[in-house]
Amino acid sequence: MKKYLVVGDPIEHSLSPDIHNHWLSKNNINAIYEKKLIKKEEIPEIIKLLKNGNLSGINITVPYKKDFVQHVDSLSSEAKETNSINTIYCADGRLIGHNTDIAGFELSIRHCKYNANKKKALIIGAGGVVPSIIVALKKMNIEKIFVKNRSENNAINLKKKFPEINLIDWNKTIDVDMIINATSIGLKKGEKLDMDLKKFGENKFFYDVIYNPKETNFLLDARKLGNLAENGKMMFIYQAHQAFSVWHKIFPVIDDEVIGIVEK
Repeated sequence: MKKYLVVGDPIEHSLSPDIHNHWLSKNNINAIYEKKLIKKEEIPEIIKLLKNGNLSGINITVPYKKDFVQHVDSLSSEAKETNSINTIYCADGRLIGHNTDIAGFELSIRHCKYNANKKKALIIGAGGVVPSIIVALKKMNIEKIFVKNRSENNAINLKKKFPEINLIDWNKTIDVDMIINATSIGLKKGEKLDMDLKKFGENKFFYDVIYNPKETNFLLDARKLGNLAENGKMMFIYQAHQAFSVWHKIFPVIDDEVIGIVEK
């Protein structure tokens, strides 16, 4: 039986096993998908399991999407563009690092029928998923991208990769159409971003990459103010859909049953 993993820290919130095992069962594939909490120093051990065949593939979540890059044999074009990976698969004895977050984010925005064309977006955070969001927004013809992050160094490094983005101070509020929380703040109950959402004005689109819990305080506050608010459930489903197709050469069905797994 083939075995697949999602690795990260934290990992208990991940619903990847639920959705992948659902698809494995529906498609009669003899495999199992599990989740594993790892520390950074355990990455070489995971790579060894992939190379010796004890693992057939892995997904990577926060905070290791960049850390795994140096351990694979080559990168897909999407992974090269972002210098981050969330999926590893084996091909001809080589480990390939791939990024399905770009497609996941773009498809999720299109799913909720939001038109990002010529809009202005603010991304909160500068972690592993942010390069994917930037690339996806550019593909959707966004007009301008702003980024704010508590760690100035991380933001500066991000701008080296994407010189077209605009860095702003953490305490500054600007007029944009989309506000995207790409941090892990909200994964734990009671966590809240230190910012007043009222300052962004009205009729904005607030998006949180977090899907579990399904409504963070960020989204709750945005919705209370009368804004459009969307969580990361469809991004999660679409990125998983892309990873599943890479591993198994099958495009699994996305239906109400699948969405229900994430919304439970």
